[in-house]
Amino acid sequence: MKLTVVGGGSTYTPELVDGFARLRDTLPVEELVLVDPAADRLDLVGGLARRIFARQDHPGRIVTTSVLEEGIEGADAVLLQLRVGGQAAREQDETWPLDCGCVGQETTGAGGLAKALRTVPVVLDIAERVRRTNPDAWIIDFTNPVGIVTRALLEAGHKAVGLCNVAIGFQRKFAGMLGVTPGEVHLDHVGLNHLTWETAVRLGGPEGEDVLPELLSQYGDTIAADLHLPRPLLDRLGVVPSYYLRYYYAHDEVVRELRTKPSRAAEVAAMERQLLEMYADPALDEKPELLAKRGGAYYSEAAVDLAAGLLGGGGSPYQVVNTHNRGTLPFLPPDAVIEVQAAVGQKGATPLSVPTVDPLYAGLMAQVTAYEELALDAALRGGRDRVFRTLLAHPLIGQFEYADTLTDQLIAHNREHLAWA
Repeated sequence: MKLTVVGGGSTYTPELVDGFARLRDTLPVEELVLVDPAADRLDLVGGLARRIFARQDHPGRIVTTSVLEEGIEGADAVLLQLRVGGQAAREQDETWPLDCGCVGQETTGAGGLAKALRTVPVVLDIAERVRRTNPDAWIIDFTNPVGIVTRALLEAGHKAVGLCNVAIGFQRKFAGMLGVTPGEVHLDHVGLNHLTWETAVRLGGPEGEDVLPELLSQYGDTIAADLHLPRPLLDRLGVVPSYYLRYYYAHDEVVRELRTKPSRAAEVAAMERQLLEMYADPALDEKPELLAKRGGAYYSEAAVDLAAGLLGGGGSPYQVVNTHNRGTLPFLPPDAVIEVQAAVGQKGATPLSVPTVDPLYAGLMAQVTAYEELALDAALRGGRDRVFRTLLAHPLIGQFEYADTLTDQLIAHNREHLAWA
């Protein structure tokens, strides 16, 4: 089995490699190819990756290359983990929206749209080259904003599934609280990427007992603190929202916080410099503890599960993925991309049925789905008016003066990445 990681020079990659090494019975990787145009980073990450495999006696071969076609040829699956514009672009995404009193974040609001506009054309170009070189390969997208990027891939006819680590993080957390193995915990996870709610936590599978009320009763304070949301809100909702819902449920509070502290991009950039120094140490042969603070916890385990399922190996029978709605949520268009539990197999991901969704969540999902549809159109066709309409549609913006100003700022800060600007 050959897997290719595009964006293989990312500091995330040792997390992924560690998972491939530990879980080789689930996903027997014979060749892992790391592709990245940044040769210096690729050398450091590739060296550590080989040492991780060696430490864990993994027999697979690790190859590094800056040439995409070399990396994807013969691959069974291609995993995308890109950041177009790097941390410098992320720094901008997180700062200029604050001038209008709007949240500055890399996947949500105006910053999230900027990232989508930079990213979608690049990802589609890569996917088309994969299709020409290796049409049977699956594309697993971990590149944010995952929902919009996955929708772009699916609408272009690619064999693609989107992946996020939010659900597997909740699964592991709840399993620890309940004193059971993660495999015993099944989440009723519903929503869009970075706009999801855990509406039930079941033991044993999709039909198992719902223990979410017990979790909220016993561990509500801990869960609320992790989400930076008040405990009474969780009690009133009776569900567990993802931490991205804080941008909606406490928007103004978040904006005040973001205006008074360094950006997350600045923190991550400093962390990445430190990580790359660590990766250069020839004695290092395991992922460093610092990597856990970088983000992407359990990303490797989710990726192994998904790749194994798509390629006919082991893996969990049900996994939370991003895929076409196709009637699963009847209040959304069939071609919307949703994030739900699905049965994953060699033919792709088939969403499980979802109980009726509370209008409190369905309404927000519908509005953000409309935004994502407009965002994809703007990413594919460009133009100031399309960007303005997309920002006006976003529930965290919505006022025409803000949308107008943010449109000009978005274009000014991203002109080098926008072919039409």
